[in-house]
Amino acid sequence: MAKKRNKKMKSTTVAVIGALIIMLGGFLITYNYVQSKKVYAYDYVNTEFFLNNNQEDEVKEEKKKEEVEKKPEVVQEYDSYYVTDEYIGYLSIPKIKLNKGFVDRRSKENSVEKNIYIVDGSNYPDVDKGNFIIAGHSGTGWKAFFNDLYKLRKGDVAYITYKGYKYTYRITNIYKQQKVGKIAIYRNYEKTTLTLITCTNYDSKTQSIYVAELINKELE
Repeated sequence: MAKKRNKKMKSTTVAVIGALIIMLGGFLITYNYVQSKKVYAYDYVNTEFFLNNNQEDEVKEEKKKEEVEKKPEVVQEYDSYYVTDEYIGYLSIPKIKLNKGFVDRRSKENSVEKNIYIVDGSNYPDVDKGNFIIAGHSGTGWKAFFNDLYKLRKGDVAYITYKGYKYTYRITNIYKQQKVGKIAIYRNYEKTTLTLITCTNYDSKTQSIYVAELINKELE
């Protein structure tokens, strides 16, 4: 009798553990699905805002030119402290089918936990000889926006769309560094550059750095 009772208790324990594992797996799958849908919705809304805002800016610019021609006036500039949480530009890398918006680096949405992240101290693309530095997660999950960067090679191109211009960059240097809390960026300081940073695939101790130089700038 004691043996039968023990067998029943073991069977019950195994069944309970199995049920808990199934519930946990279902929760993780559901969570990642919901998060991916949130990112998709966020991308869609911000993309629409970005495109519509550009169209509105063009119309406003034409009206402004007409007003200036009729009667010169002082135009008030935007407050330099104004921060928007909407996308202000896009990073596109056709080879890995990446097209991701980025926000103002002062925005609370500028985080690797929410978007691709503009690193503090970066220069925006319109700064001559500046360095636009973007970091992103790799690995698994909805926020692994840079998961496929490892497929890039020297000579591949990346594009930044920002303030009505399209900037084309060609990758000139790819290297790894140990994760020590800071990164050394090896670039030509006589060039305008784009630097992409992410964790190295299948190597938790290093991070990969991709440096690209500007080769073309044109109106969208």
